[in-house]
Amino acid sequence: MQVKSFLIKYAEIGIKGKNRYMFEDALVRQIRYAMKSVGDFKVRKESGRVFVEAQGEFDYDEAVEGLKTVFGIVGICPMVEEEVKDMDHLRQSVVKYFGEKYPDRNVTFKVNARRGDKQFPLNSMEINMDLGEKLLEAYPELKVDVHKPDIMLNVEVRKQIYIYSEIIKGPGGMPVGTNGRAMLLLSGGIDSPVAGYMIAKRGVRIDATYFHAPPYTSERAKQKVVDLAKIVSKYSGPIHLHVVNFTDIQLAIYEKCPHDELTIIMRRYMMKIAEHFAKERDGLALITGESIGQVASQTIHNLAITNEVCTMPVFRPCIGMDKQEIVDISEKIDTFETSIQPFEDCCTIFVAKHPVTKGNLSRIEKSERKLDDVIDDLMKQAIDSTEVIVVDGRE
Repeated sequence: MQVKSFLIKYAEIGIKGKNRYMFEDALVRQIRYAMKSVGDFKVRKESGRVFVEAQGEFDYDEAVEGLKTVFGIVGICPMVEEEVKDMDHLRQSVVKYFGEKYPDRNVTFKVNARRGDKQFPLNSMEINMDLGEKLLEAYPELKVDVHKPDIMLNVEVRKQIYIYSEIIKGPGGMPVGTNGRAMLLLSGGIDSPVAGYMIAKRGVRIDATYFHAPPYTSERAKQKVVDLAKIVSKYSGPIHLHVVNFTDIQLAIYEKCPHDELTIIMRRYMMKIAEHFAKERDGLALITGESIGQVASQTIHNLAITNEVCTMPVFRPCIGMDKQEIVDISEKIDTFETSIQPFEDCCTIFVAKHPVTKGNLSRIEKSERKLDDVIDDLMKQAIDSTEVIVVDGRE
């Protein structure tokens, strides 16, 4: 049995009312983009269904993996298409399909037919009974279970007849591009790639900003972040990664500001720079991987102080997770092994021995005034010298 087509199931898109077609069109675009590197596929909509049909030879496993990266898909159904629409041919096709797919037939089954073409002579219930009877005749060891069958054999009668019994889990969420654009503050750690993935899953296009601190951080640390962006982009689509040389700003903060406030002040300037690039890219929000209380800069007091410099919303999808929950997602999306490579980022280099955990906004602002004579020039220099790398993990 050679599978050449997939029926794509979606969930949330189905409740979008009059705007549903826009989400379906976005899903079709994302599927086409994801499958471009796998082979030649035709992607089409038909009566609340999306079909992906191979136009030539392709690798089945690669095709399934490609579809698993498309947000909006909840189920991937490898199927057999039959163009001949008569009952005799359908009986033969179903018996052949079952025999080839399930050599062990000591199982229970149920036929679930849907007649979309009302010109077909039998209704859904009649198709169920007819095909069930033929399967029992062909394979006497089978048993029917209409409540919890081992195998649900689905038959859809439309312009063609579609037969499938397997539903491979998709990533869920909403198609990328249906909910605006946001800027991810991407480090080399575990949390921020997970945060980017989670926001992209809600249909948001993402770009990223990485703060590099040569010579304190190496080129290998920068490459690690590029690699992480590439993995995330398999799901999100192309990412414009802004590599900001942050060394001079960090050194100025280190020299002029209290050391227990270093991390908070650095984070505030990172947010300002990331917001600058977000606005350039028509972004509407920032994204970080922060989780309440995970480190000193992520206490609720310090998060409030960090937020104060932002004029756009800051999304923190990991905010209520513990570390293991974040690690579990990083392993699922294949960023974990890259994230734990031993290359330091700029935040870990310039860290205080005893950072303040309950920062005071007025005190922080007073400390920042010590930078007044240099910070504008340093910020402009950092922004003007930023390197932009377009990363696309689907190429």
